[in-house]
Amino acid sequence: MTKQSDSRPAIGLFRLSLIAIFVGLVTGFGAIAFRGLIGFIHNLLFLGRFSVFYDANSYTPPSPWGIFVILVPVIGACVVTLLVTKFAPEARGHGVPEVMDAVYYAEGRIRPVVAAVKSLASAIAIGSGAAVGREGPIIQIGASLGSTTGQIIPLAAWQRITLVAAGAGAGIAATFNTPIGGVMFAIELMMPEVSVRTFLPVALATGTATFIARLYFGLEPAFQMPVLETLFHQRTSFTALLLFGLLGVLAGLAATAFIKGLHWVEGAFDRIRNPYFRHATGMLLVGLIIYGLFRAFGHYYVEGVGYATVQDLLLGGLRTAPLLTLLFACKLAATCLSLGSGSSGGIFSPSLFMGATLGGALGTFA
Repeated sequence: MTKQSDSRPAIGLFRLSLIAIFVGLVTGFGAIAFRGLIGFIHNLLFLGRFSVFYDANSYTPPSPWGIFVILVPVIGACVVTLLVTKFAPEARGHGVPEVMDAVYYAEGRIRPVVAAVKSLASAIAIGSGAAVGREGPIIQIGASLGSTTGQIIPLAAWQRITLVAAGAGAGIAATFNTPIGGVMFAIELMMPEVSVRTFLPVALATGTATFIARLYFGLEPAFQMPVLETLFHQRTSFTALLLFGLLGVLAGLAATAFIKGLHWVEGAFDRIRNPYFRHATGMLLVGLIIYGLFRAFGHYYVEGVGYATVQDLLLGGLRTAPLLTLLFACKLAATCLSLGSGSSGGIFSPSLFMGATLGGALGTFA
């Protein structure tokens, strides 16, 4: 920490908690606006209509553009590249690493413009079909709002970092309707210190953001679950337990392939010097993947966050092991191409998609 930061007196816990509630309030409304912006762009580019309503858990209807839907991700790529290169290079990529960098190496300082650019760039990327998630962006947006608040109000460095963690946790809580999950996320990744003086503001921010988001999104969980027999009604066989262990091994290998594949694709695309051509090339390949899946199986499947496929899997609509294996491979490729070429979005939703299709394929095969 710099001497300037150390010389700033820390405010009391009560005042810090009030500021954290304000951060949660703004982040909750920010999550609502962000998802509405995604819906508006998605409906405009894919369906040619003006509407902010977008249920990510339902498949996108066939686009009136026909084969030219391949160009929709390319159009989005050009706008995203313009925003990222001209206004905020930090808005490129996943979002979470940038927040962690600010926490551990920049005393919680994030430029205020990042929230606006990240919101617009990620909404355009997701809405135009990039195979990325909305969780990473809303985490970075919430963290940026917390950091901006902490820079406007004179605070000690550790209190500004606490507000960054509070904003990040509030963002994930508002998106998934998970206040406890938001707190745990902030504790595990964002907070160098866990104590009453840091935990309470984060908990208040995530609770406030969840309350605001529920006013608009309702009380429903992120995914509808089927009625399942519990262990009290049906014994779990030893073979089933072995299959769960095998799934864990496969998921670990898949995660490793995802990480290494993403780094490899990023390195390959970095050889293309022009950022517009680089990102447009990657998103053209993504467009070909989603259109190919539509022509072969009737849905775009891997475009955007991919929650519709996860929801279909949970409710038993997808039960073909070869198709699920193909969807896993296509999502892996599409996400690596999207982020590797320069898109703005998260990796959490793609991870859910790949884990669900991998588990569904193993379960169907078994």
